[in-house]
Amino acid sequence: MAEDVADAQPPGQGGLLRSSALVGSLTMLSRVLGLVRDIVVAAFVGATAQADAFFIAFKIPNFLRRLFAEGAFSQAFVPVLADYREAGSTAAVQGLINRVAGVLGGTLLALTAFAIVAAPVVTAIFAPGFISQAEKFALTADMIRITFPYLMLISLTGFCGAILNSYGRFAVPAFTPVLLNLSLISGALVAAPWFEEPVFALAWAVFMAGVVQLLFQLPSLYRLDLVPRPIWDTRDEGVRRIMTLMVPALFGVSVSQINLLLDTVLASFLPTGSITWLYLSDRLAELPLGVFGVAIATVILPNLSAHRAAEREGAFSATLDWAVRSVLLIGVPAATALILLAEPILITLFQRDALTPFDAEMASLSLRAYCVGLVAFMLIKVLAPGFYARQDTRTPVKIGIIAMAANMVMNLAFVIPLMHLWNTGHVGLALATALAAWLNAGLLLRGLLREGVYVWAPGWRRYLVRLLLATAAMGVVLTLLDSPVPDWQAHSASRRILDLVLLVAAGLGAYVLAHLALGTRFRELRSPPAASRPRALP
Repeated sequence: MAEDVADAQPPGQGGLLRSSALVGSLTMLSRVLGLVRDIVVAAFVGATAQADAFFIAFKIPNFLRRLFAEGAFSQAFVPVLADYREAGSTAAVQGLINRVAGVLGGTLLALTAFAIVAAPVVTAIFAPGFISQAEKFALTADMIRITFPYLMLISLTGFCGAILNSYGRFAVPAFTPVLLNLSLISGALVAAPWFEEPVFALAWAVFMAGVVQLLFQLPSLYRLDLVPRPIWDTRDEGVRRIMTLMVPALFGVSVSQINLLLDTVLASFLPTGSITWLYLSDRLAELPLGVFGVAIATVILPNLSAHRAAEREGAFSATLDWAVRSVLLIGVPAATALILLAEPILITLFQRDALTPFDAEMASLSLRAYCVGLVAFMLIKVLAPGFYARQDTRTPVKIGIIAMAANMVMNLAFVIPLMHLWNTGHVGLALATALAAWLNAGLLLRGLLREGVYVWAPGWRRYLVRLLLATAAMGVVLTLLDSPVPDWQAHSASRRILDLVLLVAAGLGAYVLAHLALGTRFRELRSPPAASRPRALP
């Protein structure tokens, strides 16, 4: 078994691309199931006080997992693990894993125990607007006691996943999020009748998902002979190195969490349903971002790193240029379509049972606001690797802090007047997030251009004209074929689905045909070869 550890190596360049395709396909599966999950949950709890309470109880451990799982911890742990592997001692690797598991697990266990005991305090911090609503406040506190252990379980899952990824085992960690979606779907459809208050089925589904996700990692770790055996040892050199490396990352992550906390705090003061409306609209905006933006970013990072190491500056710039073009090719029409079809999409996917037409209307407003920044969200995903590939992690963190500070200011500037004028304060939160994303993307792009590592390829003006004209053609088709909202409301579920599929197909067809008529040839949009120079755009 020890030989397996020694032989397990990260994939080479071709293997990285194949692994990226694997991770991308599994991410798409997770996103699709996540959409199904949201449809089921929305039909189950609607946009009620119970729904708001659940989403707060679910958000809190998800906020903190970014610190303990895929955030600052993983950024610090993976390089140290790589150093231990390079040293070639299997015993040293196992010792590091055991001690990290002990310190991480022990810390999370203590934090979880505190949160369970002090659940009302946690609720008051994250949702102070609930304090004046005694029943809603108590319900949230009760559910936090059930969902908070998910933080410990999913963080340990992320720790195990980081080990597997380091040894080139990508499939299991990439598939793991699917289990959360399946658990929540089962909770809503199967377990709910067993509970006096059905919404608690969702809280227990979150807890069970954490257990299943952690156990799902263990067979793969067993095959590598690297199952953690926790040891509490804060004086260990490897543990101390990880803690030291976490400090700068913690600063950036902490600012992010403060920003998210402010969003949640402000949303808790808004009318009942606001948290649910924001959740549903955010999930729809995340769909193209998660499937396409993350996939492109995953593919280009190893290529950018290889070009930088080989000092192929022309190929580095060409790869970035291709990524930006690809994001615009997908992101601009996706954002436009979501803005034009926001209400039909929400009515078709979510309006049934507990979710009312008013909820669909309110969620459509915040979806449109989020989509103002959809292209920016996708650009951030592909521009930031331009810094990471050059081992510059400080610049993106600085830019992120500036954008998040602006987001906080805009939250306060937008929410209050929108709340008082049209009772749509939740739209202000979404709009602030979108505009802050544009600030973030703009500063990243300016930094890459200023440092000369990204040079515009010839033909950008022609490319943008074709892109905008094709998007306009799509928009005209969608506008002409779309039905009034009352008609969507009156149609049966099957009729809504059929109409939406035909509408999307017509819009996509118009977009593609317009590009072809304008001279775009999609073979010219393939990624540049390893040593190519920036080339003219089609």
